[in-house]
Amino acid sequence: MIIVLKSGSSEETAKQLMKQIEDKGLQPLYMPGDERTVLGALGDERILASLNLESHPAVDSIKPILSPYKKVSRELHPEDTKVQVAGTTFGGEKFVVIAGPCAVESQEQINDISMEIKATGGALLRGGIFKPRTSPYSFQGLGREGMPLLVEAGEKSGLGTVSEVTDVSEVEFMQDKVAMLQIGARNMQNYRLLQAVGETNTPVLLKRGMSSTIEELLLAAEYITSAGNEQVVLCERGIRTFETATRNTLDLNAVALLKTLTHLPVIVDPSHGTGVRELIIPMAKAAVACGADGIIVEVHPDPVTALSDSHQQLSAQQFRDLMRQINPFIKAAGRTAA
Repeated sequence: MIIVLKSGSSEETAKQLMKQIEDKGLQPLYMPGDERTVLGALGDERILASLNLESHPAVDSIKPILSPYKKVSRELHPEDTKVQVAGTTFGGEKFVVIAGPCAVESQEQINDISMEIKATGGALLRGGIFKPRTSPYSFQGLGREGMPLLVEAGEKSGLGTVSEVTDVSEVEFMQDKVAMLQIGARNMQNYRLLQAVGETNTPVLLKRGMSSTIEELLLAAEYITSAGNEQVVLCERGIRTFETATRNTLDLNAVALLKTLTHLPVIVDPSHGTGVRELIIPMAKAAVACGADGIIVEVHPDPVTALSDSHQQLSAQQFRDLMRQINPFIKAAGRTAA
């Protein structure tokens, strides 16, 4: 339920109401606004009704939360959430660019590209150390041995790092070593993993499953936030359709729709969304235009020799071209590059 307090209601009054809600075994939420305060109550609505809060002098109205996802819904949280990651803000005026190789392959590789990304204006460094692949014979990443390489590259370049966690057993190992944990498309509905990252204090980048609906994506985010971690950024990375000309179909209308349904920041992955190197720059421009809060792109010192996804990774020069070409779009959208 959403409990809207009357204008001028004090913080102390809000705390008293929240205690009444909590004492009934419900989960209270506190969302102060510029004009008035909104409280939330998650749990059995019949128990909430027994409190008779509508008769409280400070309560203006009580409304049910209609969407199946509660904490990530704009119904409950109308203002945009800003997620802080290593000095970078998702969901504000900045347009955030995350860049780096699909996989960490060597110290030289990740160091070289991280310095290029920093010099070109990228905000965060991505690099996979655990790589779930469709074929068991494909390169699976360096595993735990790759983490020191990523950490060193981040420290030398001054960039916060983003890396994918693929199993519950990896969460504790990774949560304090990277600035942001990524949940990949294949794990979007791995509910034990979602709960595990939800129990950390590390921001989470949640990618949409390749065959998942928007509601399923938001419910996956709900798993994370309901476990206690509200620092979630959503990522549209393309969905599987009948089209075979591209790796996936980049669903940019999902971005605009998500911005109306949820307060969480939304970014776009044009690398996986198309799987075609030549399409990354135009799709990045489109991502800015449709209201995305950032992009995540794959960049490699020598894409031809990349051990994974070589066909969709940009070279350092192509990344410079991308940053130069999207800047006018970022300015036209009333934003600045992070």
